[in-house]
Amino acid sequence: MNYTLRQLRVFVAVAQQGSFSQAGQAIGLSQSAVSHSIKELEAEMGIRLLDRTTREVILTGAGQQLATRLEHLLEELHTTLLDSRSFGQQRSGTVRVAASQTISAHLMPQCLAASQRRYPEIKVTLRDRPQQWVVQSVRDAEVDFGIVVGPLAAGEFESQSILAEPFLLLCRQDDVLAQAETVYWSMLSGRTMVLQDYASGSRVLIDEALKQQQVSAEIVQEIGHPTTLYPMVEAGIGISILPALALPLPAGRPLMVRRLEPEINRTLMLIRRKNRSLSPAAEVIWQEVRQQAMLLTQQRQQMPAF
Repeated sequence: MNYTLRQLRVFVAVAQQGSFSQAGQAIGLSQSAVSHSIKELEAEMGIRLLDRTTREVILTGAGQQLATRLEHLLEELHTTLLDSRSFGQQRSGTVRVAASQTISAHLMPQCLAASQRRYPEIKVTLRDRPQQWVVQSVRDAEVDFGIVVGPLAAGEFESQSILAEPFLLLCRQDDVLAQAETVYWSMLSGRTMVLQDYASGSRVLIDEALKQQQVSAEIVQEIGHPTTLYPMVEAGIGISILPALALPLPAGRPLMVRRLEPEINRTLMLIRRKNRSLSPAAEVIWQEVRQQAMLLTQQRQQMPAF
């Protein structure tokens, strides 16, 4: 049968009010619209539900049985829809986020602190892993969303760029490059370098930058954790390249960073599974990460040059 929810509600209103006009007033319809809706319902069901006289509307036996059951069912449906809407607006529960080490160390602490202040009923768990693991954990739905270095393969994830930051030279304070007025990528040719390995989302971008700038350098060490770069550069094993997000440098070490010309940036992106909605709690944390990235960008713009 091809009946509508509106027809059923109109019928219940008539049964409760005992009048087309009063039912129309109760549900915001004209008397003629109520009458037309009842006729359509009766025609669709193939039975008479109401006996009409000039003075009153009386339920038939079939109409009485239907009205008694429909009142309960429509009330249950209304309650179910309200519960669903309440769940859809709920901002509580656990949100799982994955990010690589540098992002976890230098962006996520501010995000976690702000989220805790604004949404105390939401628990955010951070998984600090290499980029390949972050991507796979989003793909496998082990986390709600991830923060990675872009770009990624087109079309696999829903993504949003949140931060662009330059690559910088990391060297000792007594290095010849530390004294140069301007440091160009070409000046890195012939130098030994210490870089993160390919578990880092930045490594492919650095390789592309070196190739684009025609830099021929010897990569003498490839390390997994970004903080290992500092003691290796300090020990004179080689110079390095790191993103601005890795700042500030550890205190008390004879190291410095210099801008590289031309400026080459990396982009941080939020990613989630394609065609899958975030929970209300995960959505507000996604937006909080975006907001903190914007604030970080604004702070960097106000800082003096390196």
